[in-house]
Amino acid sequence: MVREKVTVSTRTLQWKCLESRPDSKRLYYGRFILSPLMKGQADTIGIAVRRALLGEIEGTCITRVKFENVPHEYSTITGIQESVHEILLNLKEIVLRSELYGTCEASICVRGPGYVTAQDIILPTYVEIVDNKQHIASLTEPINFCIGLEIERNRGYLKKMPRVFQDGSYPIDAVFTPVRNVNHSIHSYGNQNEKQEILFIEIWTNGSLTPKEALNEASRNLIDLFLRFLHKEDEMGPFENNQHTIPLSPLPLDDKLDKLGKKKESIFIDQSEFSPRVYNCLKRSNIYTLLDLLNNSQEDLMKIEHFRPEDVKQILGILQNHFAVDLPYQKRSF
Repeated sequence: MVREKVTVSTRTLQWKCLESRPDSKRLYYGRFILSPLMKGQADTIGIAVRRALLGEIEGTCITRVKFENVPHEYSTITGIQESVHEILLNLKEIVLRSELYGTCEASICVRGPGYVTAQDIILPTYVEIVDNKQHIASLTEPINFCIGLEIERNRGYLKKMPRVFQDGSYPIDAVFTPVRNVNHSIHSYGNQNEKQEILFIEIWTNGSLTPKEALNEASRNLIDLFLRFLHKEDEMGPFENNQHTIPLSPLPLDDKLDKLGKKKESIFIDQSEFSPRVYNCLKRSNIYTLLDLLNNSQEDLMKIEHFRPEDVKQILGILQNHFAVDLPYQKRSF
């Protein structure tokens, strides 16, 4: 049972996990409440959290499969019960859990006869299979079944391109979100003069993370989005001549360096030219602003999971070019 309290004015908000259970390896259920809320707040929070749960959480999927000597997706292979199309559909359903950034490669190489299941996938150490028994193919003859796989971590939905690549690889539609369904409901109580509300949230996941982990990640993502509104308006960069267009390129942060001391608390790392991999690593380590970054040494950054020396070098170059500052190799001891 999880319980957290946050004091707001004279009220104490409390969230609690009422129920959390695995119905199967690929279906996890959780039920949570948040109360007491003022009238209207439960709906505001419920809608935002539901959208974040369904659209803002990353997941890991197989997005491409490479066969040898297969002319098209609807081919059949001698000695395999399923068609190529059916094998692709089975691979689409494989549930993975990872700390992957971007894409990686995997493979399957099995000798028949027998069944090919998820446990036969040869994966990098940072990718895990949630359900090893998921079926892929049935080999009816003593043949070699060898295919290459591409695995990607992303969010939302990826629609495959309607074409076959010359190297014999086939893209797969990918539903990255690990949250299968979300439901929120509201219970009102109190008298007419002082109505209060309780928010109930139900979450179903595919087993790659628990409902509590999904709720935590969705909340962090919402906070990360709303932090942008803490910028002063004149620090967000000028609009283009078309007042409805916001510039999509990184903001020009290398001007007004004399005011850096006042600005570093409100400069967010996504305003710099960090690669997506470096940005995600920093964000997962709770480094959101320039001030957060400057509170670390080079040695601290190297302790971040999946960080490489070239990543630190990239950060040092950007800090020097944009802000004319540097990070010490080690923190000073006083």
